[in-house]
Amino acid sequence: MSKVPGPPLDGLIDDLYYLEGAPPYSRLMLPAAPAPLLIVNLGAPFLIRAGTDIQTVEYADGCAVTTPTRAWEFGYPTPTRSVGVHFRPWGLAPFLPMPAAELCDRPATVEQIWGQPAIAELRHRLTLADAPQEMLKLLEEELVRRLRAIDGLDIVRHMSSAIAETGGAAPISDLGVATRASSTYLAKRFKEVIGVTPKRLARSYRFTATVLALDVAAPIDWGDVAAGAGYFDQAHFVHEFREFTGLTPTRYVEVRQRFLREHPGHALDGWPLPAD
Repeated sequence: MSKVPGPPLDGLIDDLYYLEGAPPYSRLMLPAAPAPLLIVNLGAPFLIRAGTDIQTVEYADGCAVTTPTRAWEFGYPTPTRSVGVHFRPWGLAPFLPMPAAELCDRPATVEQIWGQPAIAELRHRLTLADAPQEMLKLLEEELVRRLRAIDGLDIVRHMSSAIAETGGAAPISDLGVATRASSTYLAKRFKEVIGVTPKRLARSYRFTATVLALDVAAPIDWGDVAAGAGYFDQAHFVHEFREFTGLTPTRYVEVRQRFLREHPGHALDGWPLPAD
């Protein structure tokens, strides 16, 4: 189940959610998308392999990750139980003690961002809650209590929203001129608030919009897809595809088809891909 928060969190968060039960696969590949995430884990540890890491790492209390630049692997315990937050690209920064760029492709434990006593108390209160709705209310209250002002948040949110509205197609230079801020200032603020530069965020939106629009049940002309998304050539598109998903376009379609075939209508039907 999920919940859309009210003010003052509604401009930072898409939804808060509760997840319980058996995951569709023990390991999922999460393509790089402009969607920071915070999870408070109430079960056995997660196993995460991010960025260029070779080995997986255990995350017992949960994790926080800003906008990634490449695919990352997430291993759910069976059964799994957690509450989490889907943030807008700029939404996680007001709850972090460090610049968002420090968590780019390097997820942190919740203890690392909020401290061991705080996360221990929150997890305890969550486990005592009577129902998922109460758990989400507790998480929302914790977030409101931890909300802090971030320098440059408004300009980053405004420009990021413009990037999102065009699916990453709007020229970054034009958007920068409209903000009346220097490219150096914008790049710095974006890395501190979102974790990546405006150009990198636009690439993420462009790729996400392109791939989510694919109909994997029908034949795909990858040359047309690349051209329609504004890529210079198909080779450039394939290179970015591997970076963002960890897969070639052809392999991606095979894996997506497998997910749809084995778990039709699943709540996670979207980005996650079977990694095992």
